Amino acid sequence: MVPLDKIIFLFEYLLQGLGVTIGATLIALALGFALGTSTAVIRVYGNRFASTLAAAYSTIVRAVPVVVIIFILFLVIARFIDLSPFLSGALELGFARGAYQSEIFRGALLSVPPGQMKAARAIGLSRLKAIRFIIMPQALRLAIPAWSNEATLVLKDSTLVYVIGVPEILRQAQYVSARTLQPFLAYGAAAAIYLVITFLVTRVLHMVERRNRLML
Repeated sequence: MVPLDKIIFLFEYLLQGLGVTIGATLIALALGFALGTSTAVIRVYGNRFASTLAAAYSTIVRAVPVVVIIFILFLVIARFIDLSPFLSGALELGFARGAYQSEIFRGALLSVPPGQMKAARAIGLSRLKAIRFIIMPQALRLAIPAWSNEATLVLKDSTLVYVIGVPEILRQAQYVSARTLQPFLAYGAAAAIYLVITFLVTRVLHMVERRNRLML
């Protein structure tokens, strides 16, 4: 039997890590979404130079392991800006995942019939307004299934900010394991928490996807 005080200690620290994990995930998702959509638009509708730069960002970042990107950006950011490990890690994760999201949104943009742009321009909309009001809403709906999977990947990748000292669930589990000498209990509880969060996120996004299909 595991003593009650060790169980209380376990959940006290893991719940602290849960808040950090959720916060880092939300920030990374938001930044990744902003970078992903803007990069995708530039690649599809930008001029040759801008499109090449956007493609280079997507290709290079996706070719390098996310944890390496986090290390590199952390060392670069630390030289110029004094950010907390939490904020730094969340931004670095968002930068890395933005490259993956750009591929999702690029595919969605290319799935929108070309006639939509021609029709929008024909009624007097500028190219920018056509993208904003006509193309992007359709592309975002088409991207929901793939982006739902991306959300769970960002959640699980949030464990990688552990390497720069962010006290998320995994780091807290390691601390509890060392203090209680119950590694199976500590990491098993961490795995259970990730399972529950992933299940809830998946269910919510599945409902959004189903509602979107009914609206189409």
